[in-house]
Amino acid sequence: MTATRLLVASALLLPAQVFACSSCGCTLSPVWENQGMSTQAGLRMDLRYDYINQDQLRHGSGTASSVDIASALANGTAGETEQYTKNHYYTLAADYMFNRDWGVNLQVPYIDRSHGTIADGDTDITASHTNSLGDIKLIWRYQGFFPDAKTGMMLGLKLPTGKQDANFSSGPGANTPLDRSLQPGSGSTDLIVGAYHFDTLTPSLDWFAQGLYQTAMSTKDDYRPGDAYNLNLGMRYTALGKVMPQLQINAQIRSSDSGANADTYNSGGKLAYLSPGVTYKISNDVKIYGFIQLPIYQYVEGLQLAPRWNASFGINFGL
Repeated sequence: MTATRLLVASALLLPAQVFACSSCGCTLSPVWENQGMSTQAGLRMDLRYDYINQDQLRHGSGTASSVDIASALANGTAGETEQYTKNHYYTLAADYMFNRDWGVNLQVPYIDRSHGTIADGDTDITASHTNSLGDIKLIWRYQGFFPDAKTGMMLGLKLPTGKQDANFSSGPGANTPLDRSLQPGSGSTDLIVGAYHFDTLTPSLDWFAQGLYQTAMSTKDDYRPGDAYNLNLGMRYTALGKVMPQLQINAQIRSSDSGANADTYNSGGKLAYLSPGVTYKISNDVKIYGFIQLPIYQYVEGLQLAPRWNASFGINFGL
């Protein structure tokens, strides 16, 4: 079976994560890391680590100035000046193919996040550090539209399994509730809808396109995360044997959060990343991969922390 007929399966079902702000999410799609799984029934696992260090306060399409910060504090659209948010995400995905047309993917994230901010009127940092299970995703796919099985649809749910009651741990605001957008879980049940297609340009150059939409259907405690639209485009070079260089463009548009417990003025935005990476084939059943995401466009509503770069590493294997 040629490379173009190998199933991208569970990697295509790793939707762009909606993390602590619109400008920080890792939108990477490690599409071809499951290429070793054909259209035959079977189970594959994917263990992925994402590092996202939000250490740049931004406003609009640029770095926030002291004037931007002072204006937001004065007019009441911001009640704090965020200092940093450092994220470590560990995601275990199990993908099972029932037959050539139907499959299901389960994603279980674990979140390690530290955050610091200075509230209006304070001079010291109020900080938090959360370690917790995040929101689990369960996604079904169907790819029986055409004989070549290169085109598929996805339909799934994000479940409210992550905790939503974490508090700040130190500083002037210790023991007060952590912002809802920084909690390990959103408290919402979200619908995920997507489609993908992959093909070849030349015998040694493959490409893929993936679109995803995520929206909250039910919410908790008057907080609704903003809808997210994601588009991923990628190419890979396959003529080097075990080493496969890749290049992606990852884009996301996210609407602002809403509800009495949302920071509506300082959420939502648009981003685009250029993401070079490489996959190494250890064996027919085991592959490792790594990517760096470099922002080429970032626009945020209000004041939001954003990363200067993201990193993702993972291993994919069949059982």
